[in-house]
Amino acid sequence: MANNPGNTQMRKSLAILEKELEAYFVSPIAYAVITVFLLLSGFFFYNILSYFNLQCLQYSQYPYMLEQLNVNEMVMRPLFHNMAIIILLITPLLTMRLFAEERRSGTIELLMTSPVTHWQVTLGKFGACFIVYALMVGITLLYTAVLMMHGEPDFGPILSGYLGLLLMGAAFISVGLLASSFTENQIVAAVISFGALLLFYMIGWLSNFVGTTMGEILSYLSIVEHLDDFVKGVIDTKDIVFYVSFVLFGIFVTVRSVESSTWR
Repeated sequence: MANNPGNTQMRKSLAILEKELEAYFVSPIAYAVITVFLLLSGFFFYNILSYFNLQCLQYSQYPYMLEQLNVNEMVMRPLFHNMAIIILLITPLLTMRLFAEERRSGTIELLMTSPVTHWQVTLGKFGACFIVYALMVGITLLYTAVLMMHGEPDFGPILSGYLGLLLMGAAFISVGLLASSFTENQIVAAVISFGALLLFYMIGWLSNFVGTTMGEILSYLSIVEHLDDFVKGVIDTKDIVFYVSFVLFGIFVTVRSVESSTWR
């Protein structure tokens, strides 16, 4: 029986993904980035939770005010926003080597002349980086277990918040992947990626200083602005469409960048 072309193409993409995952975990990159992320996010979680516990103690004599303290709003919501900032800082470290290292070592020519398409290579690299990122973020679900010892958190906003972090991270990775396709220097790739992500992070702030129409456009283009609804427990289609479109556009431009460099 002849092989299904779709299955063959899928196997090629998975082969690239497995190769990239192996590259992450045979080097210290993934371990170092995950460790730094967990230390920083753990530091913020500890301090935010300590403040929440202090508030509970202060209002323990006032039952009505104590009931107003919400563990989701006072702990998880600020934690998600702090985690978003940490992710912005460290995502370029995960993506900087994806194409830059291939160019530096000269294996990019071998990879592009092998029986795989540019799309398969790009999707495989993106998928591997996203898996590492999802693993890193997923470990922080342990914070939920800690919260259960201090209150009764609403799991709906927590799960939607994590969904938002995954979608936002995918958008960050697509930017870093594109930056890595521009150069053979990993440091340059990381700097370009960080600069672009910082621009998309801060662009929403400019909406307060321009006209209404332009302000709405700038606010919509802000990657982090779309995280707010997820953190509040609201899953809005427009936010999902934004992140998915952002990722697809980033991957598309990356493929075109790789194709153009191949023919130079």
